[in-house]
Amino acid sequence: MKLSKIGLLPRVIIAIILGVVCGMFFPEWAVRCFITFNSIFSHFLSFLIPLIIVGLVTPAIADIGKGAGKLLLITTLIAYGDTVFSGFLSFFTSTGVFPSLISTGHAAEAIAAGEELQPFFTIEIPPLLDVMSALIAAFVMGLGISFFESSTLKKAFDEFRDIIAKTIAVALIPILPIFIFSIFLNMSYTGQAWRVINVFVAIIGVIFVMHILLLVFQYCIAGAISRRNPFKALYNMLPAYFTALGTSSSAATIPVTLNQVKRNGVTDGIAGFVVPLCATIHLSGSTMKITACAVALMLMQGMPIDLGHFTAFILMLGVMMVAAPGVPGGAIMAALGVLQTILGFNADQQAVMIALYITMDSFGTACNVTGDGAIALIVDRIYGKRQVP
Repeated sequence: MKLSKIGLLPRVIIAIILGVVCGMFFPEWAVRCFITFNSIFSHFLSFLIPLIIVGLVTPAIADIGKGAGKLLLITTLIAYGDTVFSGFLSFFTSTGVFPSLISTGHAAEAIAAGEELQPFFTIEIPPLLDVMSALIAAFVMGLGISFFESSTLKKAFDEFRDIIAKTIAVALIPILPIFIFSIFLNMSYTGQAWRVINVFVAIIGVIFVMHILLLVFQYCIAGAISRRNPFKALYNMLPAYFTALGTSSSAATIPVTLNQVKRNGVTDGIAGFVVPLCATIHLSGSTMKITACAVALMLMQGMPIDLGHFTAFILMLGVMMVAAPGVPGGAIMAALGVLQTILGFNADQQAVMIALYITMDSFGTACNVTGDGAIALIVDRIYGKRQVP
């Protein structure tokens, strides 16, 4: 089987396993070779992150600014509110549960020990913008394009988005497994990899339970507002859940989601508007997962966890998730900027986040699309009898 035919998740798992195994017997010079590669790739990643933000977030905001007036506003506010709620639910649950599962400082010891081995050389690649400048630029340009309906700028940013997406697909995603291999090779070489992996397993279990609880809560709220049986509505959405579980794609699941939403009694016009829109802007499962992974990694490395910082992180993450469906490899790629700017994650910490996130990618997608059905029920109750554009 050609490597190109193997999915990203299997490649990441293989990279982690090989990194742990090879770290047990690789000589120091070999480990330093991979540390050198990581140093160069880290600078490339830092250079690319502001471009990812500008290239993906700008056209996404411009697209959302057009459409169906009040219906668009209502759906967007509900989707954003639910995404932010899931982030705070994840934060408070994670800070309450993870300290009993994670021994503070294990990963920090691994990274500190690994830093004793220096790269043979490094290449500086300064970014064109810092991350915050890129965020502000993306918001200003996206809103401006929408307000003035500038077709010329819209076309230019759409083409820039295609360039960035191609760069990610060709120059970033294929190299990520090597980057992750190098991280775990370094951890294994310092004797800390097994502790980190054991923590990964515990984290994945907790996040899966949180996803289920979030879906039950979403449908209880939707059922109360729409006056429908929440558990029957959730049961009807199971085909969409398992389709997303298999495809790891919100877009690919839209036809199934649309069909199941209609089975729950949502009118055709509302379903046809809300489901495709929410596939783009409603990523509560992904936000929950990224927040939990960030808390876990900060606990592992002994970093201070501040509610104020996480409040800003979750609010900004809800906006960044708008660009996630356009990023090959998942929402974590769109979140790298705020992880770096607000939480202070360096390239190595971002790589561990990517590895941890991708191992649960399909579960987050399944939670996202199933939650879209709950939003459709609420919007249908609020707006269903009005004329839909």
